[in-house]
Amino acid sequence: MLVLEVICSLIGWFCLYISFCCAFAQRGPEWSCRLVTLSHGVIIVLLTAYVVFIDGPWPFTHAGTENTELQTFALAVCLGYFFFDIGWCVCYRSEGPVMMAHHAASIFSILLALLMGESGCETCGVIFGSELTNPLLQTRWFLRQLGRYDSLLGDAVDLLFILLFATVRVGVGTVMFYCELTSPRPSLVMKAGGVVMYVLAWVFMVDIARFGYKKSRAKYKKWLENHKLGEVNRQKLDGHSDKND
Repeated sequence: MLVLEVICSLIGWFCLYISFCCAFAQRGPEWSCRLVTLSHGVIIVLLTAYVVFIDGPWPFTHAGTENTELQTFALAVCLGYFFFDIGWCVCYRSEGPVMMAHHAASIFSILLALLMGESGCETCGVIFGSELTNPLLQTRWFLRQLGRYDSLLGDAVDLLFILLFATVRVGVGTVMFYCELTSPRPSLVMKAGGVVMYVLAWVFMVDIARFGYKKSRAKYKKWLENHKLGEVNRQKLDGHSDKND
């Protein structure tokens, strides 16, 4: 039954990809794959949010407990997507080693939680925190493709992405990582998987911090240049007015 759920999830995401390819044939395969990624991000965030905050149990206090049916379903849906996405990335060679390592670690962690029948609550919590910023990341890519990234909307998307990643994936993730390591229930292999995911989160955080610094510096330089240009124009106008007087 579990294998069937994962296969159905994989087929579902692949069919959605084919549908997007037919609907946006002029855009290319990456456009369609990004739409699938965006769809998965929205769906899995809503699903895992329900699992974590409503259905329970609470991952900070019940790490390592037996999986519920809803947790198993959410993990199967997510695993099917990751199988699709890593296959697409390998086929088109679109991602670097860090992202491929993240995909492999995600697949391995979800597989462990499903096969062992435990630690589903904290795995769903990690998926929620990891995928929460994914729709913003895809929105940023689409804005670039449409030529609307260099705008107030693009700046808002970047700022919200950085804030969410830092507060949820790193900040809250650190608390969850501590609870996972200190709890006696999770197995050693699940704790090892948590270490890998936590290290990868910090690798991404460093890259995002560098990006935020570079973009902020570029924005400041542009503002400074515009300010100086405005001062020069005002001086010219003032000088022209004095000559006329």
